[in-house]
Amino acid sequence: MARRTASKSGRLIWISVIRVQHYPEFITSLRSGYPNFADLPWEYPVSDWADRCNNLVQVTQGVSRHPILFVNIDGAVYALKELPLAVAEKEYLALSGLEDMRLPAVIPVGHVQTNTLDSPRSILITNHLKYSIPYRTLFQSSSLITYRKHLLDAVSSLLVQLHLAGVYWGDCSLSNTLFRRDAGTLQAYLVDAETLEIFPDYFPPTHRHQELDIMEENINGELLEMHAEDQLPADIPVHDVGAYIRLRYQKLWEQITWEDIINPNEQYLIQERIQALNSLGYSVGEVELLPTQGGNQLRLRVVVTDRNYHRDQLLSLTGLEAEEMQARKLVNEIHETRALLSSAENRNVPVSVASYHWLKNIYEPTLSAITPLIRPDMNLPELYCQVLEHKWYMSEKAHHDVGHQAAAQDYLRKYASPGNHIS
Repeated sequence: MARRTASKSGRLIWISVIRVQHYPEFITSLRSGYPNFADLPWEYPVSDWADRCNNLVQVTQGVSRHPILFVNIDGAVYALKELPLAVAEKEYLALSGLEDMRLPAVIPVGHVQTNTLDSPRSILITNHLKYSIPYRTLFQSSSLITYRKHLLDAVSSLLVQLHLAGVYWGDCSLSNTLFRRDAGTLQAYLVDAETLEIFPDYFPPTHRHQELDIMEENINGELLEMHAEDQLPADIPVHDVGAYIRLRYQKLWEQITWEDIINPNEQYLIQERIQALNSLGYSVGEVELLPTQGGNQLRLRVVVTDRNYHRDQLLSLTGLEAEEMQARKLVNEIHETRALLSSAENRNVPVSVASYHWLKNIYEPTLSAITPLIRPDMNLPELYCQVLEHKWYMSEKAHHDVGHQAAAQDYLRKYASPGNHIS
């Protein structure tokens, strides 16, 4: 039996009541467009699925306080997290709220209420975050060593994005975060929203300070645990990491939220402020100009909406989906291509024409040149950015631009060799 209803986030959800022989019924509440997951052994606790479910797959995952497993259904991978009764629905709604605000978090698919042999439970279903890396892998894999230094910026940036949107996480930790490579840096994603609260009208400053206290305690504790297990490099300042993230958070928060005092004839500073925020990846939703108390100056306040400025540009120009810093590099290349085409044709070439030219004559041929290195699980924009970095080093050494194809061929020679692996 199934019925369709609207969730609190406005999305359609299929609610199914499925009866399994010899066991009580269980209820699945799922978004439309996803599998019904009916063939999974819901009558058993998730921890007992190992020999009862043919859909299980192994993926790199972090530490969790709850049982989590991954299933492959029709070629897509989903994460299933077992929780106390009714908690999965609460977390589903929280993650749906984050998705509506376009914040970096895992995408919720639905939740299931079961009544297994021993006790009732709820299970949260989310999309598996492709290309993601748990924090322990960042510290344990030598091929990822260059990314470790970006972990602090990634966590602080995630907290700033949440707080700007009026979101209190309440349990910021490395275990509750996944990371994606982003043009040589990292992007952090929230994966646990059990304690999350959304304040749409006013986000109390005390919540920000409390969040940072929790973050420091959690992250320092996690790293101390890794240190005790001898799984942490000796050069990691275990006791200082949380404080470093707090400091970077505060600097970024001030950079985004500070107000300018400008003279009426300095309105060009408005565009400079917007461009500075765009360079950080933030889209600007509102610009407020208010008279100061004396009335002879203006108070400039800029309201940001999300950190998808270049991602949105790239998607609209090319249809490519990428992380923010990846997209920034690719959009910059498109503008460089436009300038070169305009100069060669002695006319102003539209950015749409330059985007198509870049996609068909630069981006796709570059990736085609390194086809032997490409695996199905690879993030292609990140791989392209690595070739761009390789091109930069080659050009520096040669004292001229070596071109994309020469860089791609040299990159292929380097990483096709035994013992060399792409990070």
